[in-house]
Amino acid sequence: MKKTIFAAGSAWTAFLAFIIVIIDQLLKGYMPFGNVIGFTYVAFVAWAVYFYSGCTLKGGIRAFLGWIIGIGFSIGIVKIAGLFACTPFFSVPIAVFIVVFLVLYLEKVPWIDLIPAMFVASGTYFGMINYVAPGDLVNCAYVEIVYGFIGFLFGWITITGKDYIAKALSKK
Repeated sequence: MKKTIFAAGSAWTAFLAFIIVIIDQLLKGYMPFGNVIGFTYVAFVAWAVYFYSGCTLKGGIRAFLGWIIGIGFSIGIVKIAGLFACTPFFSVPIAVFIVVFLVLYLEKVPWIDLIPAMFVASGTYFGMINYVAPGDLVNCAYVEIVYGFIGFLFGWITITGKDYIAKALSKK
């Protein structure tokens, strides 16, 4: 029976991945940019962060808060780097140093202490920023939050559904 439960859980997860791709195909045209390429990968990254957070609702909320904070700190890096534009080689490294130094103190604050979620969101933000016009930082954040929410929601749906499937099949 365990093989059946595992197969059913795998099929459920694959079905959800299928749905995320469909959502992206329907949603990408309404985003401020990326209407040709879409952002399925952002939802998948957030989905993985949900799993990293412990697969609980509380962990998912903590991770999503970290996700949003990571995006905010990414915008901060861009803005701070602009202050050091007179040193082009060092402007971004200086900004990263300042922001990361501050971010690490959040490890001491309950509910917003999931630092890896912040780093993953920040890395994703800097990957996405290549698609936007210079200075379009807010729209980039908006798209990442929308797709991140989809990923976190589907992480929760995955675990909830797999638990339901396992319980239903265990009764047989």
